[in-house]
Amino acid sequence: MSKRQKGFSLIELLIVVAIILIIAAIAIPNLLRSRMAANEASAVGSLRTINTAEVTYSTTYPSIGFAALASLGGTAPCTSATSGGACLLDDVLTSGVKSGYNFVTTAGSGTPAVTYASTASPSVPQQSGTRYFFSDQSGVIRYNGTTTASASDAAL
Repeated sequence: MSKRQKGFSLIELLIVVAIILIIAAIAIPNLLRSRMAANEASAVGSLRTINTAEVTYSTTYPSIGFAALASLGGTAPCTSATSGGACLLDDVLTSGVKSGYNFVTTAGSGTPAVTYASTASPSVPQQSGTRYFFSDQSGVIRYNGTTTASASDAAL
């Protein structure tokens, strides 16, 4: 009488683990690329939001013109808008860091400020994103694949 064993042998388990590792090795780089693409799309959307907020700010406060990033936000909960905290952007974006990107917006010199410049740079280049973005009072979003973007770079 021979007993038939139930279950998996060690070799069978090792083969299954090896197959899972091979699938993970293929899937993880694709997941990272997808995450970077999502971060870049978020950065472009955030720059569009900043552009809209700048136009709204300069219309609301024409004697000041355009503003720096901090002035476009406000202290949460934002109950009353002022020129120092216009309540146009949320706290996440006005903190300067969102979805793997660092945001900087500066107003031009003079009063009223008739120009502004916004940049979005990956927090960790080649990991959180590969492209750098720029926008200004023209509303055109530009990008550069290697260094901080500027007004002379290609438009999206």
